[in-house]
This record gives sequence, structure tokens and C-alpha cells, in this order.
Amino acid sequence: MTNPVLEALAFRHACKKFDPARRIPDDTLAQIMNAAHLSPSSFGLQPWKFLVIANPELRARLRPHCWDQPQVTDCSHLVVILTRRERTLKLGSEHTRRVLAMRGFDEEKLRAYFRRIENYYWQELIPHINFYAWGSKQCYIALANIMTAAAAAGVDSCPMEGFDKQALDAALKAELPGEMTEDFGTAVLCALGYRHPDWQQPPRSRLPLEEVVRVVE
Repeated sequence: MTNPVLEALAFRHACKKFDPARRIPDDTLAQIMNAAHLSPSSFGLQPWKFLVIANPELRARLRPHCWDQPQVTDCSHLVVILTRRERTLKLGSEHTRRVLAMRGFDEEKLRAYFRRIENYYWQELIPHINFYAWGSKQCYIALANIMTAAAAAGVDSCPMEGFDKQALDAALKAELPGEMTEDFGTAVLCALGYRHPDWQQPPRSRLPLEEVVRVVE
């Protein structure tokens, strides 16, 4: 029996050359982004926002802040994955209260859950990594689901960490002030589209499965 997830992962690669003439159909794009929406996150806090940028002129203005990588302008859609800043994840913040209230928490349960999160944040998290790093870790879960859902639909992707964060955040704030507020910072980018006919993907290379996967009975 074939596994459709493994088939999608076998198809997926970091596409470095997109066909700028091809656009992802709206219904296909909606399915891909629904996979991001359904992604899990630590404590269920969903510390993200997804800006799906189709506008070619806007992507051209953002490209210089992304190491001038052609994927930014040649792809069909550029997904900018934003992570929330610390103040919006503090206990009792509007965001945390809203997310937890959606799960049916009453005030007493909210306070108990806040204390649990607070113990994790300040005793386990902050001594090792900051909130931006923690939020970015959650965003990478959604990133993986975006790429897998895209591959399942025959859409290529390219995850991108190569950008000047400070410059890109400033550019997004100037271009999209209603979306890119002080509450967010860019975590990672993902270009989506279709590979150019001339693009030849190098052979996939992976360490042996038995070397990286160990089943401990």
C-alpha cells in the first residue's frame, strides 16, 4: 500500500527556479494554507500569522531584503510566516486569553493554565532561548505542513531563511502596516509555485535510515 504522505515528501524539494508564468489556483492555495492553519503549536497558542503575497510588484520590493533571491519574484506566492513577539504571549494578554477561551476555559481554568505556562516560560524556556526563537520553532511546524500539503497538490516550494530580518520587518511594516504590526516579527519565508521546465533537481541525498532512526524497545 502506498503512503500519500511519503509520496508527497519524495516529490518535495527546495525548488530554486520557479516558472513565473504559472500561478497556483485559488482552491489549491486555500488547501495548502489550511494545512498551516491546522498545524499544532506549543500550548496551543498559535503564535503565528501567514502573509501570502501574490502581488508581483510588492514581492519585487521585498526581494532586495531577501538576499536578492529570484525565488521571491519568480514564484506564484510568497508566504511570509510571522511569529508573535513576547508581549503578545505574556500571561493574560489579549491573544493568550482569546486562544484559550476558544477551548472553553473558564476563569479558574484559565488562571491554572496560565500558571502552568508561566512556569514553563520562565523556568524552562527563557534560560535557554528567547521568545522569538521559541515562536519561530512553532512556525517551522506550520512551514513543514505547508510544504507537504503543497507537494501533495503537485506544487513546488522553497523554504527560505536567507533574509535581513530587520530590513524585511521594516519593509513589511511600511508596505503592510495593517498586517505587520509591532506584535510580529518575520520567522521564515516559503516560496510556492511550479518548477521551471529547465530546472533539474540534484539527486536527493539522505543519510542511511538505520543510522538516523533508532527504535528503542
